[in-house]
Amino acid sequence: MRSAALQFCPEFLAVESNQTRVLDFIRTCDAELLVLPELCFTGYFFHDSEQLRSVAEATNGPSVTLLRDVARSRKVIIVAGIAERAGENVYNSAVTVLPDGSVDVYRKTHLFAEEKILFTPGDSGFRVRDFGSWRLGVMICYDWRFPEAARTLALKGAHIIAHPSDLVAAPELWQPAMRVRSLENRVFTITANRTGRETRGLDELIFHGCSQIVAPSGKVLVEAGREDEGWIYAEIDPTAADRKAFSQWNDIMTDRRPDLYEL
Repeated sequence: MRSAALQFCPEFLAVESNQTRVLDFIRTCDAELLVLPELCFTGYFFHDSEQLRSVAEATNGPSVTLLRDVARSRKVIIVAGIAERAGENVYNSAVTVLPDGSVDVYRKTHLFAEEKILFTPGDSGFRVRDFGSWRLGVMICYDWRFPEAARTLALKGAHIIAHPSDLVAAPELWQPAMRVRSLENRVFTITANRTGRETRGLDELIFHGCSQIVAPSGKVLVEAGREDEGWIYAEIDPTAADRKAFSQWNDIMTDRRPDLYEL
């Protein structure tokens, strides 16, 4: 399977412009699984909840409709971060759009910094989508800090974890951590991080890029630079993530002792 992560700099609040850019990027992508950054249509550094609500969309809104149309026409799976409006709530979400146009939604479990006052805490739980010969899980950005997130997806059978992100943490922190998430669960991880800067008054956020695709061994298959824009690609065999044993004696799943992990 050819997998890809998109790294680019969304324009803050410029939803239509970002839709056009994302569509142009997807049209040039030669892969079966495409992972896009967190909040890729809206930007990230919102001034207040009113500004966020002005660009949030339902999962049948224009941005997801665009993804559904292109997923159907190109027969690809797309994972993309959106600001999801659901009634009175706004979630930091990731949609998984399938070639038949259907949509799964993951709502970010661990909210970072001021996200706690802007977004509703995610209530979806960690989901795994079964595609027959392989299974896909999703987590978003700050979820990387919590080993329970990736472990839950792995225990539910995920071969690949898609990780849309707007990471402001230094790559020297999160890149090795995501390699460990792959290694300790023996799964592929695909982190699609954005690049660029956003300002709010005198405050500034810098997004450090460095998107990466990591094998179950913890080996980095491909990574982007800090300011690169475009796709990174890796050919992967999802069934490699079925092999949880690393010697004749040890298997990272069957060696677990959950009866002793109780607090």
